[in-house]
Amino acid sequence: MLTIAVCVGSSCHLKGSYQVISRFQALIHQWELQDKVELKGVFCLGHCTGAVAVQLNDGPIESVTPDNVDEVFRRQVLPQVEVE
Repeated sequence: MLTIAVCVGSSCHLKGSYQVISRFQALIHQWELQDKVELKGVFCLGHCTGAVAVQLNDGPIESVTPDNVDEVFRRQVLPQVEVE
């Protein structure tokens, strides 16, 4: 199972973490990946200067905005899960 961790700390909250989470939730449901992707909120991933900090499993931390969630999902999430 792929885990998407989205920072909900104060800095990321101000940059739109809840919008990012909402969009990830919608995309997970749209692609019917509820049994393959776990989405969770976490506190501080240590990358407070960029956009919202997002980490897939133990991979690098991405800077995600509400405007580029779809691109990150297509580029980073879909290749890591089997879409049927």
